[in-house]
Parts: sequence; C-alpha cells; structure tokens
Amino acid sequence: MTLTPTAGHVALSSQQRFLHLVDSGADSGPFGPRYTIVGGWRLTGPVRDDALRAALGDVVNRHEALRSRIVRDSTGAHQQVVSGVEPDLTVRTLRAGPAGRDQRAEELLNEVEADDLPLGRMPVLRAVLARFDAGDAVLVLAAHHTAVDGWSMQVIARDLAACYAGRLDGAPSGLPAVRQYREYVGWQQRTAGTTANDAARRYWRDALDGAEMTPLSLDVPRSAQGENVTSWHRYAFGPGVNDAVNHLARTHRCSPFMVMLAAYALLLRDRTGRDDLVVPTFTPGRRPGWTAGMAGVFFNMLPVRVRLDGRPDTAALMARVRAACLAAYRHELPFIDVVREAPGLMGAVSGEWHSSCTFQLVQFPMTATGERVGDVAWKAMRRRLLSAVRGSQIPDGALWTVELDPAGAVGGIGYGAAQFSPRTVQDLAAGYGRTLARILGGDDVP
Repeated sequence: MTLTPTAGHVALSSQQRFLHLVDSGADSGPFGPRYTIVGGWRLTGPVRDDALRAALGDVVNRHEALRSRIVRDSTGAHQQVVSGVEPDLTVRTLRAGPAGRDQRAEELLNEVEADDLPLGRMPVLRAVLARFDAGDAVLVLAAHHTAVDGWSMQVIARDLAACYAGRLDGAPSGLPAVRQYREYVGWQQRTAGTTANDAARRYWRDALDGAEMTPLSLDVPRSAQGENVTSWHRYAFGPGVNDAVNHLARTHRCSPFMVMLAAYALLLRDRTGRDDLVVPTFTPGRRPGWTAGMAGVFFNMLPVRVRLDGRPDTAALMARVRAACLAAYRHELPFIDVVREAPGLMGAVSGEWHSSCTFQLVQFPMTATGERVGDVAWKAMRRRLLSAVRGSQIPDGALWTVELDPAGAVGGIGYGAAQFSPRTVQDLAAGYGRTLARILGGDDVP
C-alpha cells in the first residue's frame, strides 16, 4: 500500500492540542496504541463481504479524519492527510459458548478493544466482521481516539450502511456532501479571538476562581505505579431507573444528565468531605451545526462547579446542578482554553495520591436500533455488561459513563489498573447506585 500525502501540514484542533499536552510517548497515553474507541453492531441477514469491504473504503475516502495521521517532531505536532488507503476489514467465524450468542458478541467487543491500534497506522479505522452463521453476524469498528470520537462512530456506521446499500444496488450512496476536519480546525482558529470567546473566558475566570477539580484518592501512589493499563467495570442499574430519572428531570425542569450528575456530586461530597465540587464532564463539542455529520474528534471537557454547602434538599440540589450546567454550556470553550483561565484547576488531581474522574451520560444521535439496509438489519450493541481487565485506555484517573438504554440503565467505569483496585471501583459504583436510588425515591438530601 502506497500512501500519498494529499495536504500539507494541517494544524491540530484544540482537542488534539490538549491531548498533545498530556502526551506520554508512543507506548502509552493519548498517542499510544491503546487510546481507542470501539463500537459494535449486530447484523441480521446475509452480509456480502465484498460489498462491505468496498463500502468501508468509500467511508474512509469520504472522511479525511479516517486517513489523517498525527505527526510529532521537533517542531511540535500536526496532521497530514493521505490518500491510497485501503480499507481494513477482518472476516472471521464466531462460535457461541454456553452463555449464548449475545455474551459471545460482547466478548468480541472486549477482545477488539484490548488490541493495540498504533497511532500512525492507516486507516485509523479497523473493522471486524464475525459470523455466527449466514444470517447472524457482529460488526465491530475500532478507531484511534485522537481522530474519532463516540459521536463519529455513529456517523461512520450510518455512512457505512448507506455505502453498503449503494454497493449492493450499484448506485451512489445518496449521502450528502460532507465537510472535512481541517475545515473545523480552520473555524476554531478564525473564531478564537471573537467577542463571544472573550466573554466565555471571563466567565471561566470568575466561575473557577479558587476552585480545583475534585480529586479521587488513589490506592497506589503515582511513584509506585506500573504499566498504564485501563480496566473496565460495567454494571446494570435496577429496574425502573430510566422512568424514575426522566420523571425527576421533568419535575425539576432538568435533563436526565443533570439528575445523574446530582447523584454523582452527592457521592463525591460523601467520599471527599468537600462541599465545593468541580466535576469534569464531556460534551459532544459539535459546534457549529455543520459538524454534525462529520467524523473527527470533537468531544470537549467542561468542568461543572456545584456547591453543596448548606445541605440543600432535593429541589435545591437540582436547581443548583441545573444552573451550573446551563452556565457551563452557554460559555463552552475548548478545555485547553479553560485551563489557561484557571491555572490552578488541575492541582488537586495531579498529586502523588489523587486523580480525577470524568462523568458523562452517553447520548449519541443516529444510533441504529434495527434499521434495514437491503436484506440486513443493523442494531447497535448499546448494552455492554461484561467487565474487562484490559480495554480502551484512559490517559489518567477514571472515566464514568452511564447510559439510559431502552432495556434499562447501564454504567461503566474505566480506570487505571495501576491506580485503583477493582474493589474500590466496585464500591464507587455501588455507592452511586444507593445515592441515586435515594434521590429517585423522593428522599431529601441529608
């Protein structure tokens, strides 16, 4: 395969520049081979390998982000778009164990997630098609997280299905024209000095004055930690949580995320003894609107400051969380810019015995729920419950995700295995479940 550069140096986005700041080399961290994102889909019906491979090539050609490499040298770092990239599709047979096909499909996701995906490898997208039989298959897509985010994986799957249908019919995919990631980088550069951004910077200077990211205690000090491996603890919430969260959100004019965040803030208060909390969360970062159908890395971290002094009751708690979230959303800036306005923000989470945990509610559009493409139905595997000793890497600390799946809420905590013990993480998840149940049950916050 001969790769040909198709563009000169393309600057990194703000998101990628932040990742570059916390770079820890080619073997670990955001530029290492395990900083990946993985998604799975069950395909029901006869899948043609040749059409799927060709469609995968169409998608790689459609999105420059899937064939862009990040080059790091003595001058810094930049992106380089290349052509001549062949699709990467592995086809294999899958055999179900005693637990059945659904569990074996989820085991496959964990296996792919544990594989290395080197940063410079082209394309940044890898696909595995594993068949149980002629009419039941699992499609796993994996990509390097410096180039692709969770929203993008849904975009890629949607485009892949459309291109697959076009290949079957011998016709164009019907997809609209798409803009490229370099255009987004240019938009960031052009708008960096606008009046709106100046106002946002002032907001963050004031909102985070004297604040620190709320730390979690480590089980092992940083100086004694070994290899940076991320483990994943996954679990299901009890029945009825979805309905109860949505009901409480409507009652207090909040989003479901705000309800889940309120419970997490209470858990942090109880574990740390702090009433002034700063909780990092991820937003899709899809601004402006024309980025919605693009593949790339757009996710952004926002620190949400919630004060729990005075022991607020549930109504007051929800009001405080709602106000804090809405203010942060209105003044969203790339996290690298927020840190410049609050230079002491990361102090408490970078010491010998402490780190941070980012909390997010997974809410992606375009998630396939059983749509038919030709003779094949595509359905996203949203309900992952199998924990993993080794999975997609978190550069530091922990990442806590919850999702209100139609079949019931599920959660997952990715954590540095050299930093936290499995028991500590399991206790965190159990404590969160109890705290959330207390709020949803109508009990006032003690």
